[in-house]
Amino acid sequence: MEFFADDARPVASFATNLRVLCESRGSVSEICRKAKINRQQFNKYLAGKHMPSAVNARRIAAYFGFSPEVLFLDPSAFRSLIDGNFFETFQRLRRQPLVATFLSAVIGSGEPVAQSIEGVYERYQYSSIYPRSIIRASFCIYRGPDFLQHTYIERFPSYDDPHTTAYTFRYNGFVVPIDGRVFTIDFETMQRNELTFGILSSVQRSSKRFMFGITSGIAANMFRQPYSTRLALHYRRPGMLTRQDLESTTALDMNDPSIPREIQEYLGDVPDMVMPQ
Repeated sequence: MEFFADDARPVASFATNLRVLCESRGSVSEICRKAKINRQQFNKYLAGKHMPSAVNARRIAAYFGFSPEVLFLDPSAFRSLIDGNFFETFQRLRRQPLVATFLSAVIGSGEPVAQSIEGVYERYQYSSIYPRSIIRASFCIYRGPDFLQHTYIERFPSYDDPHTTAYTFRYNGFVVPIDGRVFTIDFETMQRNELTFGILSSVQRSSKRFMFGITSGIAANMFRQPYSTRLALHYRRPGMLTRQDLESTTALDMNDPSIPREIQEYLGDVPDMVMPQ
């Protein structure tokens, strides 16, 4: 990413978003010390008087656990991201002409759905980026004005420091239940570089609720190849995503003990990622 000091919009957005983060993450002096940013320079960022260099933007983003691009989002979209509220983003998405065409085709074919599938889930799949790793994302199905919608967040740790986040991806989409199955289609809305599809079926294991199925992704650039792999959802609770849910999203070793046994058994001990050769 290149930063231009004479463009007021990203400067103002960065300053607003940085102030939001500082209000929730302790003192400015502590942030500067841990992020290794000069305090006077940091104050200029907060005041909207200066755009950070690429190096400092990466340092600040790494400290707060975001990819650098996230810090320059429109402040309303940024607030939605950190608060776990994605209604505004989705409403903008559904007004797009191509999305409206898709909705007119699928809304009439959907079936009435019990509220049992609505709520917050942990979403698991093998990673197409990190070998032998399983992505744990935060996933939510909620009822819109006329049909079911969903959103989920992925975060990928840095290779250099697993405790920091190198990339963040956010997906918004639609849930269409047909003939006992749950179909999903969504769009990556931060990097704007991927479209994914899923088909799932519900499974009850004792007191635990899961959805097992398949997901496929088609990216917009050659660095992320198309893929298809197994997908599992673990139901956690009713409601919408919260900041606490987002804090648990990461890429895990495939044998990590925090992954539910039922999920590990379904995904298998050999990554089944199907990708072009």
